[in-house]
Amino acid sequence: MKDVNDKILDVAIELAEEGGFENVRQRDVAKRAGVALGTLYKRFRSKEDILSAAIARQTEQLERRMERKPATGATPTVRMASFFQMVTKAMCRKPQYARAVLRAMASGVPEVAENVTRYQERMTGLTIAALRGTGRLGFADATSSPPTETEATLALMLQQIWFASLVGWSAGLHGVNRVVEQMEQASALLLKATGYEPAAA
Repeated sequence: MKDVNDKILDVAIELAEEGGFENVRQRDVAKRAGVALGTLYKRFRSKEDILSAAIARQTEQLERRMERKPATGATPTVRMASFFQMVTKAMCRKPQYARAVLRAMASGVPEVAENVTRYQERMTGLTIAALRGTGRLGFADATSSPPTETEATLALMLQQIWFASLVGWSAGLHGVNRVVEQMEQASALLLKATGYEPAAA
């Protein structure tokens, strides 16, 4: 049985996919989720709060998926390409919802910061797991031993580039495949520049 938070988040995702950011009205979320409006306000202070919580939950689900099926590839560059292809397709599978989430995360609304921080921390762990490529235990290994300074820097920079590329997609500047291509290029350049992936002899 779903808890109240999950019901609220599921409904918010549905409404966002039906009509975008503006369609996620708290009164409508509460009504469709079958909860009192006061209950919703106690748990989520704004639509931005709800949407950023939804993407944070989605990242938790992605963690479990990667524990079962880590990013594949013989080198860090190949694994990064595989990883960002997976997370981009997962993010953009529901395009209206994805655009609403991007808007919420960039809103600057104070209550969103906690969800965004949680999301970034989880994405950092997932990125480092893909970088290390330690097989089926990759995620567990990446979180049990501290990241190196290089790994932490790579994870942060790649996330920032990915977010910027997703904003471009959201604005209609390019398609999903171009986001994936840009991440492949960025990963290859940064990995070589930091020495994480030695240049081929």
